[in-house]
Amino acid sequence: MQRYDLRHLHDDFYDRMGELLVSGLKVNEVGIFLFEVGDFSSIQKSADFIKESGHELMNSVKFNEVDWTIVVKKLDEKTIADKKEAAAKAAEKAEEKRIEAEKIAAEEAAAKAKADAEKAEADAKAKEEADKAEAEAKAKEEAEKAEAEKVAAEAKAKEEAEKAAAEAKAKEEAEKAAAEKAPAKQTPAKKTPVKKAPAKKAPTKKAPVKKAPAKKSTASKPKAK
Repeated sequence: MQRYDLRHLHDDFYDRMGELLVSGLKVNEVGIFLFEVGDFSSIQKSADFIKESGHELMNSVKFNEVDWTIVVKKLDEKTIADKKEAAAKAAEKAEEKRIEAEKIAAEEAAAKAKADAEKAEADAKAKEEADKAEAEAKAKEEAEKAEAEKVAAEAKAKEEAEKAAAEAKAKEEAEKAAAEKAPAKQTPAKKTPVKKAPAKKAPTKKAPVKKAPAKKSTASKPKAK
């Protein structure tokens, strides 16, 4: 086991750690690397660096308030190659799963969109039919109400007409009864007026109109010279 203090390199310890993994450690030997925490980005970067190199990251722990420690086991080239191949296959498989998941998600989204569109269309149709049925029911109700009002008006008019007729008949019978009870009056005989013959007028003679004699011209004749 080897321990390497890289705190003096601050954030630039990755290259030195890689050199030590190659030349400082033996195959299957464990190395402890100590570095500054800094802005905490070095913690994840150091783990990524070991993973990319193919070696095994055994531990990553806090050393104190400002420093961090990672424990790495150096692996042989064949193991590293196998690990990288396995990681590549795993990444490929993960990518295939991701693509398949995206495809399934897209199909589900399309199916959901289609179902939502069909539902919206069905809801719109149902609403249209409901509105139509409501309008028809309202129109029917208004027609029935108008018909009922018409029948009631006709019945009232008939009742009033019958009442008026009954009152007129009663009045007529009362007047007739009163007339029968009253003593009969003698009606004086009417004198037939004598028609006078129209007086004949004597024909009026028209006096003849005398014509005035025509006046002779008094113009003097020209005297002979």
